[in-house]
Amino acid sequence: MPKMKTKSGAKKRFRVTATGKVKGSPAGKRHGMIKRTNKFIRDARGMEVLSEPDQKIVRQFLPYGR
Repeated sequence: MPKMKTKSGAKKRFRVTATGKVKGSPAGKRHGMIKRTNKFIRDARGMEVLSEPDQKIVRQFLPYGR
């Protein structure tokens, strides 16, 4: 069976932790910052662990967990 291909967009946006959880950036920081609160902008920094249903979707695009 040939190797499975990793989706290029997914490997740029998500990371898999050592325990197998998927980390990604929080949503809502692309535009419209003028209407967001400072607390929202602070809390949306960095990476966070995705919810379990979202992790199942992303794992399909990262078959080898990279």
